[in-house]
Amino acid sequence: MNVLDAKTHLSALLARVEKGEEIVIARAGVPVAKLVPIPQARQPRVPGAWKGKFNFPTDEEWAESDRIVQEIFEESLAGNEEG
Repeated sequence: MNVLDAKTHLSALLARVEKGEEIVIARAGVPVAKLVPIPQARQPRVPGAWKGKFNFPTDEEWAESDRIVQEIFEESLAGNEEG
C-alpha cells in the first residue's frame, strides 16, 4: 500500500490490523513501515470476569464502618469546640 492510500484509508487499515492483518506501507514502491496488531490491545470483555476476586463488605460491616466514621467526625468537632 502506498503512503497516499494509507493516509486516505487509515481508519479502514486500522480495522484490518485489529483483526490480525499486517500491512506494509511503501513510498515510491519501497517498503518503509508496517502496521501490525498489538497483542494486548482490544482484549474482549468477558462478563463476570472479576467475579470472586473481590470481597465486598456485608451490611453489618458497612454499618460498623459508618459508625466509626461518624464517631471520628464527632470527635473532630468536639476537638474544634475546645480550641
